Amino acid sequence: MAGCVRVLLLDLLVERAEFGHGGNQEVIRPFLKNSEVEVLLLTPQMQSFESGHKTEKEVEIPLGKEDVPNWDDEYPFWENNIVELGSRKVNFHRIIMPMHNDDIKMKKWVEDLSVDALVCSGSRRNVSIWEEWMGPAATLMRVVANSGTPTLGICFGHQLLCHSLGSEIKRADSLSSGIWELKLTEYGHNDPLLTSHKEPDAQIYGLYTHQDHVVTIPNSCKLIGMADHNSITAIRVNDQLGNPLPAWGIQFHPEAARKRIERAYEWGHITEEEFESFKGEHDGAGILSSFACIVLENNS
Repeated sequence: MAGCVRVLLLDLLVERAEFGHGGNQEVIRPFLKNSEVEVLLLTPQMQSFESGHKTEKEVEIPLGKEDVPNWDDEYPFWENNIVELGSRKVNFHRIIMPMHNDDIKMKKWVEDLSVDALVCSGSRRNVSIWEEWMGPAATLMRVVANSGTPTLGICFGHQLLCHSLGSEIKRADSLSSGIWELKLTEYGHNDPLLTSHKEPDAQIYGLYTHQDHVVTIPNSCKLIGMADHNSITAIRVNDQLGNPLPAWGIQFHPEAARKRIERAYEWGHITEEEFESFKGEHDGAGILSSFACIVLENNS
């Protein structure tokens, strides 16, 4: 059994319990079959820029209520939360992140933090409607993805990763919600994230809810998957020599487990129309399991 895996998670949906904290649990759950897990949560969308200076003196600093003046009180603030997932207990705790756009300094902070993976969640914000906090978050994603540390950008995280690497993001006239087949490219057919949980040539489905779209592929990336409504659905990052890195952006939501969708509807976080569009099976759980395996193999 592997030792404790440290996952750095850009927690951008804290105001939505089921798709936020609940979704985070679904991301972490597959790791627990073979490892203990510690989760370091980052909330740059609510953190003050001033508090980011604290990381210049100490790497891993707990995030306090005073550090998040923009906290959405619809969701109660907590610094630490121990969650029982199956037979294991997982410590989710919030830390302060640097709030600058300096790649060299960000790389040093991440190296000193010593994490095994980075995941960026979805968000109710939009890359096409830029906010200042997105700069440091994008810098973090670019630095970690290029370092060879396993990285996964989900929905907004996909868009932010692609933007950080040079993509153009455009906002559509309407929201896209539903389950679509993922159509693999030549590179995608052999991609471990998308295909290692399926038999060869099996259909793969993703659950989507988004209005922003990635419309250009970064020079350093390969397109590995498309959908009928979304031409750049999944990408993989390459290094400077064109070799694939364990870093991906996916437009769909693999963490949207059926029970999370049902509770979100019951609590009024999604509309009846969205709820109806989400009926059906998708491959999210398998893709998250594949990512966990990649992280554990990278850490062995």
